[in-house]
Amino acid sequence: MSKAAIAIVGAAETTRMGKVPELSQTGLHADAALNAMAECGLTPADIDGIATAGHDAAEIAQYLGITPTWLDSTSVGGCSFILHVRHAAAAIATGLCKTVLITHGESGRSNNRAHRPLFPSMQQQEFESIYGPLFPPARFTLPVMRKMKDDGLTIEQLAMVAVVQREWAAFHPRATSHDPLTLDDVLSSKMIAWPFTKLMCCLVSDGGGALILTSAERAKDFPTKPVYLRGMGGESCEGPMISQMEDFTTSKAFRVSGKAAFESAGILHSDVDHLMLYDAFAHLPVYGLEDLGFVGKGEGGAFIAEGRTRPGAELPLNTNGGGLSYMHSGMYGMFALQEGVRQMRGTSPAQVKDAKLSVVHGVGGMFSGAATAVLTSEDQW
Repeated sequence: MSKAAIAIVGAAETTRMGKVPELSQTGLHADAALNAMAECGLTPADIDGIATAGHDAAEIAQYLGITPTWLDSTSVGGCSFILHVRHAAAAIATGLCKTVLITHGESGRSNNRAHRPLFPSMQQQEFESIYGPLFPPARFTLPVMRKMKDDGLTIEQLAMVAVVQREWAAFHPRATSHDPLTLDDVLSSKMIAWPFTKLMCCLVSDGGGALILTSAERAKDFPTKPVYLRGMGGESCEGPMISQMEDFTTSKAFRVSGKAAFESAGILHSDVDHLMLYDAFAHLPVYGLEDLGFVGKGEGGAFIAEGRTRPGAELPLNTNGGGLSYMHSGMYGMFALQEGVRQMRGTSPAQVKDAKLSVVHGVGGMFSGAATAVLTSEDQW
């Protein structure tokens, strides 16, 4: 029998999401952070560790009045916050700090920000951008077209990712999009970069979120229901240039981070009740299902198209509607974590009955980085 060591005791999103022109990027960080602290009865004086991505952690700490003994500004794209969970757990376990705040804020739609420090990378600018692919939809077409050719992924299967996730979004009052989608709706929407139509591409939103982590021993003193980190998770990377992937039909970073997370948690795929797979574009859940080992190679598209991830089916996937229907600020990993926490607390508007274990997996950049966390509602296993 193993006992949990680390717990999430605070989890909140910004008060509003979607279009929030009155708040700067810093303001979105602060709104989410204060909401998370209020939820679990803390003040900035109680926080001694802070982490964020796409923004200087020192600036957020100063803005909130926090003097940390540990901070982390690791930024590898949208999965950074999932890495931060792992890093924070290690910091708490080794006594570097006691209470960690992880924040995210991004003015993706209103563009109230001064910088985007990560993309494009120097390698992308020097060796890829000069040939024309300047934005994510154009960059992601390269591996997807190879997967369609080699593994039989169809454009109809890609479209069904959006259809099924909209079914989940309908449960969430805070989701950006609720109206049902049909296959024809997705396929007939504006073509962005073949094979991606507009409804296969993520939303562009303002918003943010925050998590607060502490030791499992201290978690019992908080008013919120703790969500425990089972194992230390996994992280990896394959480099910033999508043209240099080892294999366009599979992500090495996905495989490495997923394997490490499952081994660290000591779980099997059959133990997983709930799954969040980062979905900036419709192909990512397909790769995630395959590379994390839930289905065989080339089987992910059919698995979703057959309805096996929709409400009431065997593997609840992206139960908030994902980046395609819930929200997508630019770095989506925080929102996947928020839904994982809600499911483990039993408070999601799309609650999976008796869910006790959630796997949250994210991507950074154009398949460059990956991170995987395993959350549970149980303090021992």
